[in-house]
Amino acid sequence: MRFGAAFWIGGTWPDLRDAALAAERAGFDSLWVDDHLLADEGAWTGPKLEGWSVAAALAPLTTRVSIGHLVSANTFRAPALTAKLAITLDHLSGGRAVLGMGAGWFEREHDAYGLDFGSSMGERLERLGEAVEICRRLLDGERFDFEGRFYTLHDALAAPRPIQPHLPILIGGSGPRRTLPLVARWADQWNAYSTPKTYAAKVARLDELCAEIGRDPGSILRSLNINAVVRPRAAAAEAAWATYVATYDPQDDEERLAITGTAATVAERLRRYVALGVDEIVWVFRIPWDLETIEALPAIRTHLRDRT
Repeated sequence: MRFGAAFWIGGTWPDLRDAALAAERAGFDSLWVDDHLLADEGAWTGPKLEGWSVAAALAPLTTRVSIGHLVSANTFRAPALTAKLAITLDHLSGGRAVLGMGAGWFEREHDAYGLDFGSSMGERLERLGEAVEICRRLLDGERFDFEGRFYTLHDALAAPRPIQPHLPILIGGSGPRRTLPLVARWADQWNAYSTPKTYAAKVARLDELCAEIGRDPGSILRSLNINAVVRPRAAAAEAAWATYVATYDPQDDEERLAITGTAATVAERLRRYVALGVDEIVWVFRIPWDLETIEALPAIRTHLRDRT
């Protein structure tokens, strides 16, 4: 089982930097940051750092973890620029970048910054489909023209190439009609929010879509996000999570994805995801960064290994 640490970035850079480095020391396999221009939880006026700048700053400070976004909003940037950003991040990290891509959903920040939000989620997903293809072809070293509904490129080329022979693309989301077909066609990694109860249906749909195009579904790394809070006593973990809920007012699905308790209890609940074929569990962190939970990862791994 792989573990990722995702930071919904805000506050001060020194605190964020120290928390991310603590996650690498604790043994997390990947670091992720979000890509929002305004705070999308709690008060929208809260502090928010820019995601690609943060990833670029973390890259040379870390040595082992993969680095990416959950997820980069396609509506913020032209896809060719996104490809160049990903290639640069790969060089800064010595070949550890993952290009996480999503359609964009937070209308408030688009309105505030004068960005085209599109007419519907369906339109944004069509834009994402074109963008993912453009990024894949540029990352793979193609030189090409592209004439789509939303994007036009003339004699496009991205040089230098990434350090990785195949820089992975992650697609976030699990809509069965539009998003999962994109995952089946283009993604090396898939990230979703889901309870164990609903995840099985999403996996079945993705497997079906892969079969339709002749792709091995096992070639797609599957990750799920959770809200983990670990403390020596269950009551303390629940109280700590309640503080985050009061500050950020997370959506219902975020509440359902909270796993709190002792290291043994959290490990036992994570086994349900292992049984469903999840490759990576991503723990989401918010300000103030929960260093106690971050540092509990070795104990979680021990409990999982002892029951294997």
